[in-house]
Amino acid sequence: MTASTNSWVCFFFLSLGISLTAQQKQITLEEIWGGAFRTESLRSIRSLDNGTEYSVLNYDRDANGFVVDVYSYETGAKVRTLVNSSDLTSVERILNYEFSEDESKLLIATELTPIYRRSTLGKYYVVDLSTNEVTLVSNHTIQEPTFSPDGSKVAYGYHNDLYIKDLVSEETYQITDDGSKNRIINGITDWVYEEEFAFVRAFDWNADGSRIAYLKFDETNVPEFSMDVYGSDLYQHQDVFKYPKAGEENASVSLHLYDVTQRTTTAVALDAFQNYYVPRLEWTKDPDVLSVQTTNRNQNILDLVFVNATDATSKLILQEVDDAYVDVTDNLTFLNNNSFFWTSEKDGWNHIYLYNKNGKLLNQVTEGPWEVTQFYGFDTKTGRVYYQSSESGAINRDVYSITRSGKNKVRLTEQTGIHNASFSADYTYFIDSFSSAETPYVFSLHQALSGKLIREIQNNNSLKQELSNYAISPKEFSTIEVNGETLNMYTIKPLDFDPEKEYPLFMYQYSGPGSQQVTNRWNGANDYWHQMLVQEGMIVVCIDGRGTGAKGRDFKKVTQKELGKYEVEDQIAAAQQLAALPYIDAERIGIWGWSYGGFMSSNCLFQGADTFSMAIAVAPVTSWRFYDTIYTERYMTTPQENASGYDENSPISHVDKLEGDFLLVHGSADDNVHVQNTMRLVEALVQANKDFDWLIYPDKNHGIYGGNTRLHLYNKMTDFVRSTLGVARVPQTSTDDE
Repeated sequence: MTASTNSWVCFFFLSLGISLTAQQKQITLEEIWGGAFRTESLRSIRSLDNGTEYSVLNYDRDANGFVVDVYSYETGAKVRTLVNSSDLTSVERILNYEFSEDESKLLIATELTPIYRRSTLGKYYVVDLSTNEVTLVSNHTIQEPTFSPDGSKVAYGYHNDLYIKDLVSEETYQITDDGSKNRIINGITDWVYEEEFAFVRAFDWNADGSRIAYLKFDETNVPEFSMDVYGSDLYQHQDVFKYPKAGEENASVSLHLYDVTQRTTTAVALDAFQNYYVPRLEWTKDPDVLSVQTTNRNQNILDLVFVNATDATSKLILQEVDDAYVDVTDNLTFLNNNSFFWTSEKDGWNHIYLYNKNGKLLNQVTEGPWEVTQFYGFDTKTGRVYYQSSESGAINRDVYSITRSGKNKVRLTEQTGIHNASFSADYTYFIDSFSSAETPYVFSLHQALSGKLIREIQNNNSLKQELSNYAISPKEFSTIEVNGETLNMYTIKPLDFDPEKEYPLFMYQYSGPGSQQVTNRWNGANDYWHQMLVQEGMIVVCIDGRGTGAKGRDFKKVTQKELGKYEVEDQIAAAQQLAALPYIDAERIGIWGWSYGGFMSSNCLFQGADTFSMAIAVAPVTSWRFYDTIYTERYMTTPQENASGYDENSPISHVDKLEGDFLLVHGSADDNVHVQNTMRLVEALVQANKDFDWLIYPDKNHGIYGGNTRLHLYNKMTDFVRSTLGVARVPQTSTDDE
């Protein structure tokens, strides 16, 4: 084939690509934030104890009500409706539900109002499924109502105290009476525990319902943080709450046991253990034995303690120690004899271990250079452990089973992507939620022992078909060698990509410890935005640098005491490598991120001024001195111990290096990453006489949403990207003067 023929063929296919792209629809921000690409899912799946049925929360359009329907695992047919909100007086919507242990009653949640990330206030009703009798748990909006094991009582939190509602006698009585805002909280976690230890309900019924264990938080000496809430009144008001910043005093937490029959409370001493934090409490199978997890302030020593409820004595069962930190998880699972499964990174990867009730290691269940990413449970009939792992690649997840002796491992899922399982109560079946970068969510039923597909329950084929009408490019997964490490990466190029052109590069990342952005899963809102930008003529790349997850303990914990150092080095080095590609315009490289990602994008622009020409930082941490104790000190220790780690990696310390375009965004009511972070950075930029753009969203929290807020934000960011990075262009060629 001659050179001229080659040129003609290239021109033909390039022209064809441009023509096809022009015929396809372009994604708009209005569609992204208007829900045009929302996926269908199964809401609030619960497996019934019979192992043959499961329940789902549905919306009945005909009756204009929310219903809890029961389906057969085997056939998929709806068997019955347990409750319909249209049949219940005073209940307009069912937002969530839980069964009593014997499944004779339902606890349904209505009128939920968010407090912080995980906590809510709401009205709750108990529905007796045999009589259809409905009981309002409390006239007040309450927190975390929970059935007793026999379903005769409900314990809940209200105004920082704990209460019990007796469903038989209809009596309501207090367990505690010293609750006080910004002083004492009983049975509900404080702000920092909720955010960083990821739980709200700090009380638990024992197996026979005779006792409730709970934590008491004394916040008296915790410094207060206040936020102005502007609202619509003539004067703003302040929201004042306890927030311990790095190095400051935390709440004093104590453990208590309440005897339901005697209505007496006993304090449990934990002084003999690493008890600065108490991030977990859970009764074992024995109603007289409570398990408690405690940790020191630096969170590098974790104790598992058993409490004897008959005399309030305690015993150390297991201790985990790490040079950096020990992750707190929900994987602790007790067997009937109180032996237990536990996950640990002690061999360098997160794996499952089996211990007897005295803390003696029986055996390591899983092993290999990959991570167990979820522990699903143990089937006592077959002796098999079910879990999710990254064995098929760090960007993928599969479901596996293995015997508790660590033999006869079976991979239960097939397609490459992200699988998550919800098992039937008797481990006969599991519902697989699967997606990949090419396949929107598919829900299917499988046999638990073999993984054999029984039937498909729900898919999103209609969305996939609709998206075929849009200009959408594939995610190209790859790796890049940076600073001696192999980093996971994806690239999105325009459909009409022309290697003869030079494209601006727009990088996206989060980069926080143990996080992952480069995963083989279906699109989120940011993916659609990136697709919109890509089709306008730029290339989007995402890279998970050192410190991110699913690649082992050492890779994740290398950033210890230096948050922002190695992660920034990796993003800058990767950008420089990509800039050397002939189709990347090295003069137009941008980066953006939210929260930790905003901390990173700011640092990359400031410290990589010779590499990045623009950055967007949304709700960024600008100094770890301003963030909370539990998260920050886990990775940085305290500022008193590690002042240089805090200050040398703060964007505020590098404002003098800013040369490119910078957009800074924050919500004024961000209870998590306070707007103080942005205000301090703004002041430093002003004093350094640096030009930048910034935007504050009044009364918006860390998510910056509500009404048209997200649409406005992404319009602002889109305009900024267009004006600073532009689109692809043909490089200018120079000719020598004759």
